[in-house]
Amino acid sequence: MFRLPRLAATATAAAALTVLVAGSPAIGGPPVPDPHVVARFDYARGETPENIALDPDGSANLTLAFARQVVNVDKQGTKRTLATLPAVANPSTPVIGAAAALGIARADNGTLYVTYATGTSETGIWRIPPGGGVPVQIVRLPADGFPNGIAFDEECDTLYVADSVRGTVWSAPREGGTPTAWATGTELRPLPAPEGFGVGANGIKVHNGAVWVSNTDRKTLLRIPVRDDKSAGAIETRAEGLNWIDDFAFTGRGDTVLAALIMDDEVALVRPDGSRETVLTRQEGLSNPTSVAVRGKSVYVPSASYFTAVKEPNLLLAQFRKLHGQGTS
Repeated sequence: MFRLPRLAATATAAAALTVLVAGSPAIGGPPVPDPHVVARFDYARGETPENIALDPDGSANLTLAFARQVVNVDKQGTKRTLATLPAVANPSTPVIGAAAALGIARADNGTLYVTYATGTSETGIWRIPPGGGVPVQIVRLPADGFPNGIAFDEECDTLYVADSVRGTVWSAPREGGTPTAWATGTELRPLPAPEGFGVGANGIKVHNGAVWVSNTDRKTLLRIPVRDDKSAGAIETRAEGLNWIDDFAFTGRGDTVLAALIMDDEVALVRPDGSRETVLTRQEGLSNPTSVAVRGKSVYVPSASYFTAVKEPNLLLAQFRKLHGQGTS
């Protein structure tokens, strides 16, 4: 997620997700059957879907950035509020100026971990119990940072957070405590103005023995190997030229991803060799997509409509017959 202050009215931002609409080409298969809006949200109330983590039953847990809420949406579109992050009296969040619930990750037992950016001591990782409840801050991150995407490595009980402003991947144990600057480097940093918008490391996933990170300003998808001692290996650039990349999701066991390109109103299929093709555009209903979730043949994309004239935040769902990369390729 990123936001450009006062670009349109008082709020302009970057974050969200959107899926696939009728007539879209399938990825490695026929057209997408029956893509549809599962749920709609109220932009005026700050209900801007920012990030997503799926439950085993196919329901979606979403952060609503400026409402500071986490909600669950089932496949019929029924919404249930799981938690509300505490209000902050005088937020001074870098880039956006407002307090925002951003990334979300789910443990196998149903516990949710959410990043909260406020510009205050409340900035950090917050834990929400299975089924919802009172959120508890378990990791405090620098107030002058912008903790954006979050990923959870269940195997080694480690949380990873992409800090868009500080150009850092933070790690912390699942129970919380003192964070570690796990990975840093030019590849993770934002570009200075006017080249960039101050948004570096953004989306983040743990996949195939590595932590993968997108850099919005640098238009790149990065892979950081996890060494045997759990330290970070050398940062590898896996794809370039991904204009306005936000968050992303792997399509299967392989290294192919679906990437949300927020300002281009596109979702791109990015192959392991770095080549890409656009598979969804604004003509098919995308409105500033910022993240993607994949479960089997189902693809979810929430949309926050941060930059569009018509504010229609929503969650869309589509089924693909086959997604490239679901094998080992």
